[in-house]
Amino acid sequence: MHCRPVLDDGVTTDAQLADLLRRMGIPATFNLCAGLHENQRRFGWMHAGQEVWRLGWNEMRSVYDGFTIANHSLTHPNLCEMSTSAARQEIAVGRERLQQFFGQRVAGFAYPFGAVNPAVMALVREAGHVYARTVDSTADAFPPADPMAFHPSCHFLAPDFWQRYDEAKRCGVFYFWGHSYELVDETLWQTLEALFARIRADPDSRWGDLSELFD
Repeated sequence: MHCRPVLDDGVTTDAQLADLLRRMGIPATFNLCAGLHENQRRFGWMHAGQEVWRLGWNEMRSVYDGFTIANHSLTHPNLCEMSTSAARQEIAVGRERLQQFFGQRVAGFAYPFGAVNPAVMALVREAGHVYARTVDSTADAFPPADPMAFHPSCHFLAPDFWQRYDEAKRCGVFYFWGHSYELVDETLWQTLEALFARIRADPDSRWGDLSELFD
């Protein structure tokens, strides 16, 4: 089975997560909003009583070295509430800036807030993405009816994670998403590491890139 972790938002806890992934030899995709980063780290918001900070451009190459970068729009708006021209800019400029900075093709997209409609899907396709991730979990992730509505298997903290993992073996693709800032204590970090280890030990699974499913 083809497996992939996908993480959103470009926050400072991604550095710890990237280190864990490297240590375990696990590839991953990070969805970033190019317009929300400054040269230095900056405060973003509060989550579960903890400050969430965005990474600075001055550290992003080192944090994400060796990982796949995907587009999460330029500034993370609800694209369904924007004009066509404004949404097109959010999608296309976000992708172009990430490609220029990281020097890699950006094939994937993640809808901010999970908000999507047919018009937004068309703009994401027009901008050159080969797939786009929603937040609607499904037991049969692949093949999607439309690559621009590629539903994930589940969130990484889903209480039924392993049930969904087993169900995904029917379609042969299991990809799960989340945010590193949701790992608010050491117990959750240990739980995630154990999750990665269990998947890695399964002889029926392998880590793969999402874009290769469509290329």
